[in-house]
Amino acid sequence: MTRSSAVCRHLLFSGALGTILVATSWPLVAQQSTGSPPPSTSTAAPAPLPAPTIQSVLADRPKSEAAQKLAPVTPPPIATAADKIPVDKLKAPKGFKIDVYATGMVNARSLREGDKGTIFVSSRLSDKIYAITEKNGKREAKPVLTGLSRPNGIVFHNGTLYIAELSQISKVENIEDKLDQTLKPTVIYSDLPKDEAHGWKYLTVGPDNRLYFQVGAPCNICMPSDAHAQIRSINLDGSDMKVVARGIRQIVGMDWHPVTKQLYFTENQRDWLSEEFPQDKLNRLTNPGKDNFGFPYCHQGNMPDPEFGWGHDCKAEFTQPLVLLGPHSAPLGMRFYTGHVFPAAYRGAILIARHGSWNKSNKFGGDIVAVKLNKDGTVRSVEPFISGFLQNNSYIGRPVDLHVMKDGSVLFSDDWNGAVYRVIYGGGPVAHR
Repeated sequence: MTRSSAVCRHLLFSGALGTILVATSWPLVAQQSTGSPPPSTSTAAPAPLPAPTIQSVLADRPKSEAAQKLAPVTPPPIATAADKIPVDKLKAPKGFKIDVYATGMVNARSLREGDKGTIFVSSRLSDKIYAITEKNGKREAKPVLTGLSRPNGIVFHNGTLYIAELSQISKVENIEDKLDQTLKPTVIYSDLPKDEAHGWKYLTVGPDNRLYFQVGAPCNICMPSDAHAQIRSINLDGSDMKVVARGIRQIVGMDWHPVTKQLYFTENQRDWLSEEFPQDKLNRLTNPGKDNFGFPYCHQGNMPDPEFGWGHDCKAEFTQPLVLLGPHSAPLGMRFYTGHVFPAAYRGAILIARHGSWNKSNKFGGDIVAVKLNKDGTVRSVEPFISGFLQNNSYIGRPVDLHVMKDGSVLFSDDWNGAVYRVIYGGGPVAHR
């Protein structure tokens, strides 16, 4: 299931929050700074953020009474105060610690780290990109780019921040030297559809020094045009576009295997077939330019679509997923753990943020899982890592993207609360802030 809900996001200043020791069977106990600014006392109701896909999602909803009760999850349209972030509800394996790294970033989505330690945070529903910086022991999150259109995809490379908006790719060179300036990105590529449905993008730089991003299907289920349902690659200047994969519905997470250099990515499958099927996927690109992952003909690798699947052999014709990640779990950001702080069992594993379902009566996901691999890059196991965002069948947060810091800790974003969290192991290399 795609993560296409009409999700508003949150707003509040970053505070230095204490580290919380986590045990698998016990909730966290928050130790939060008293120096965080108080939440706004304004009584004016904030306007909901624009929802790009709500109409296309509901247009396909079945007429049954049970289905009519299901709809995209709408979070509170106000900020979550720093001292109200529900970190005390989260659970992780024994020895791991979680704290709130920064707040105040409406609809916090993709995460990237600059050469000088700046953490860049994108948004899908607002027009902003934020920068988290630290000065004199105080961490601050502030907008550095505004006026953008669905700027979900970002990547930092050789001093330049690249930005994937709804219908263009742009860049800001030497951005860490310009954080206090008014910035205007330079467009490098604009040959893109303008569809709102699945129009937001994820962006990465490959080992070949090229930009990679997806163009999602402009629908829940349809026959896409030749310009949709694909992964594209371009040079860093926007030239030489290549289609490297087809048959993808929507991707909101990619990363490169640290040894084989192959592209791995999560994929959200179609809605409204049933509450339990199809399952979302983890895929691997092994034959660039040739791999087709099945959309709209087949879902989860082995399920023919009732409309488009006639006459197709799902397993024989299409590239199979590495592993299925649960029904409508909405796997988004993913990162190979390449640090040296977590226990050896996590090194080389993939951490995947499952944003969580909405078109299931009993919601599923809202967590982070660790996908451990065999030496050949296939999947050995999928194990819980961070849980607790789903409480009593309601979300108190929704994880989106992850980033492995240079010090070995891991950040993950939460677009429900507008926050970024940090995970360390044991004493960790990270100073208390």
